[in-house]
Amino acid sequence: MRSLLAFFLICLFILGTMACGSSSSPKQFCDTVCIKDTIRFMGKHALEPELGLVPQDCGVDSIWWTYEGLGAYRKSDLGFRDVKLNPKFIKCLFRDTSYAFLLFNDCRTGRGYQVQIPITKTGTYSKRSSGINNFDTRFAVAEDMVAYTDRGNIYVEDVATGKKAMMTFGQATDMDYDAIHETLDSVNITSERIYVKIKLNGKWEELDKKITLK
Repeated sequence: MRSLLAFFLICLFILGTMACGSSSSPKQFCDTVCIKDTIRFMGKHALEPELGLVPQDCGVDSIWWTYEGLGAYRKSDLGFRDVKLNPKFIKCLFRDTSYAFLLFNDCRTGRGYQVQIPITKTGTYSKRSSGINNFDTRFAVAEDMVAYTDRGNIYVEDVATGKKAMMTFGQATDMDYDAIHETLDSVNITSERIYVKIKLNGKWEELDKKITLK
C-alpha cells in the first residue's frame, strides 16, 4: 500500500511539473490588438504635416502622409509585414515639413523599428529594424530624440534640429535585435549624454559619454 501511494505521489509530481513546463511561454513585449481604424499623427508646424497608418487584416498595411499645400497624399508600404503592433507603442516625431520619424516596437519580441519619411516631395524614405525606442522601459531616450544601433555603435538625432551624435562600443557585437537585452541591458540618452550597460567579451560593462549634437 505504501509503495502504491508513493508511486501515485511521484506520478502527480511529474504530471504537475510537465503541466507547468507546458504552460510557460516567453513573455510578450505588449498585447497585440486588432487595428481597424487609421492611426493619425499631426505635426505642430503651421503647414500641418500629417501622417496616417492604414489598417488591413488587423495590422498596418501602408503609410500615407501630406501637409497643407502639398496638394496630394504620398503613400508607401510599411515595409515590415510580420510585425505585430499595438497603437500604444507607436509614435511619430515631425521635423517641420522636412520629414517624420515613425517609431514602433514589435509586440512579440520588443524589437524596435524606425521609418524615416520625407514629408516634402524630395528626400529619401528609409527604415531601420534596430531602433532603441523609449517604449522599452530599459531604454530611456529623450522624447524629441531617436536612437539606433548597428551592433558596434549607437547613433542619436535630435529630430527638431536634425543634429546628431554617436557613441562607439569599441568593438562589434553579435547583438540579436529580437533579444536585444541579452547584449544591451539598458540605455539612457539625453541631448548631452549617452549611457549604456552592454555585454562585451562576456562581461557587463558601463559606458558613459558626454556628447555635443552637431
